[in-house]
Amino acid sequence: MATPPSQASSTAERVLSIDPALRSTGWAVLEKQGKDTKLITYGVIRNAPKLLPSGCLVAIREQLNEAIKTHAPTVCAIETTIFVQSYKTAIVLGTARGAALIAAAEHGLAIYDYAPREVKQAAVGKGAAQKEQVAFMIRSMLRLRETPPPDAADAIAVGLAHFQAAEADRAMQIERRRV
Repeated sequence: MATPPSQASSTAERVLSIDPALRSTGWAVLEKQGKDTKLITYGVIRNAPKLLPSGCLVAIREQLNEAIKTHAPTVCAIETTIFVQSYKTAIVLGTARGAALIAAAEHGLAIYDYAPREVKQAAVGKGAAQKEQVAFMIRSMLRLRETPPPDAADAIAVGLAHFQAAEADRAMQIERRRV
């Protein structure tokens, strides 16, 4: 059973949010306490084009492990694999997502997933927003001094989508989306 809203607001939730991709995985750590949302940090795991896919997967897992150890998130939120025209692209995105899921699971984090349209809706208010729109709105919503790179902004938006969904779920006293 979910925590009632009155108790939930007294504890901080720290989320590791991930926008997975083989060559450029965005990630962020956000914290919510009551109505206050704070961006702790963000980054992009960039893998060189010459690096074999297997090496990319190891790099994703290792760098996310380091972020988890450093910033101690309490949960993980990740974007689901989008439907693409090429099954090969979907498989590559799925493997990158798998590497990220393993990193979170190794640390015992509860994992929640969110569809790309839901993530864009949380950040911009419409599910068909462009990456630049998401980045601009993230900067505005969190009062950042600089606009995060698009992949990091998408990861931040995943975290915001998680907080919105968790708040709605608490209001309805349900728990869902857990992977």
